Amino acid sequence: MLELRDVHVVHKARTGGLFSRDRVHALTGADLTVVKGETVGVVGESGCGKSTLARVMVGLQRPARGTVSLHGHDLWAGSDARRRDLVGAGVGLVFQDPSTALNRRLPIRKILRDPLDVHRRGTPKERDERVRELLGLVGLPAGVAGLLPSQLSGGQRQRVAVARALALEPGLLVADEPTSALDVSVRAQILNLLLDLKERLGLALVFVSHDIQTVRRMSDRVVTMYLGRIVEQAPAADVPLGARHPYTRALFSATPGLISPINPIPLVGQVPSATRPPSGCPFRTRCWRADGTCETAWPAVQRDDLHLYHCHHPVAAGATDLELIQERPV
Repeated sequence: MLELRDVHVVHKARTGGLFSRDRVHALTGADLTVVKGETVGVVGESGCGKSTLARVMVGLQRPARGTVSLHGHDLWAGSDARRRDLVGAGVGLVFQDPSTALNRRLPIRKILRDPLDVHRRGTPKERDERVRELLGLVGLPAGVAGLLPSQLSGGQRQRVAVARALALEPGLLVADEPTSALDVSVRAQILNLLLDLKERLGLALVFVSHDIQTVRRMSDRVVTMYLGRIVEQAPAADVPLGARHPYTRALFSATPGLISPINPIPLVGQVPSATRPPSGCPFRTRCWRADGTCETAWPAVQRDDLHLYHCHHPVAAGATDLELIQERPV
């Protein structure tokens, strides 16, 4: 359904010299495929490139290099109008904050009808019927159509955002931190709604979140990012003990569980700057397994069935957090 091949995104920074500014390497060599009906969870620290990856998927960010293909069509090979048709009909996006994602001056009816008007779907009567259908789909009463976003709760606004993303019946839904601005009880409602819609409509779902445990439980596959690179892709059932990249293991070890206490694998040092990323493996400056090989070359991808990872010295499958902690020099 969606395929990214060697995608690079580079931004100009405000820092640097008089005639040449620094460049932020937001995404480097990203390879990712999303198939029909699959849920892909994307995790990583703040600033690792998760939101940039989501923007590339939906055509909001043009890559500096690489290809983005939707249903076999390169999004950036044709005209802007062709790309809008491909993305508008094939991909829906749910933004992080529903308060800023919805136009506060427009009633909900107009917000949901806008995609239908822009893409000229159906007659005016059919569009109004589709608006009522969308409200019912996300569990909102028909009376909400005449209200403004400010008259709704945070959970209701996010439901409207989900309904708008589904207006043109896309096959892929990209949700970028869709629950971060919501309280715990409402968060659970939105997550359950997304899972229910995925099953009922046969959607493919890309779920970007800092909530690592939620990503693991919702996803079929977990993608780990570090400093603009995808370092591991693993079936959710294999995470965390089956994860092979040291960063993935450290990331999951720092998240609380219901039964076991938090026993994080310590990482020394700060995340390197994206303007001057380290040579070779970007994680080497914080990895307890790094050596000279990690400094000279980016690790080639290693495959274990559906499990892909980039690491010169991968963790043994099934190794416990305590075993990995004891590997660190005293």
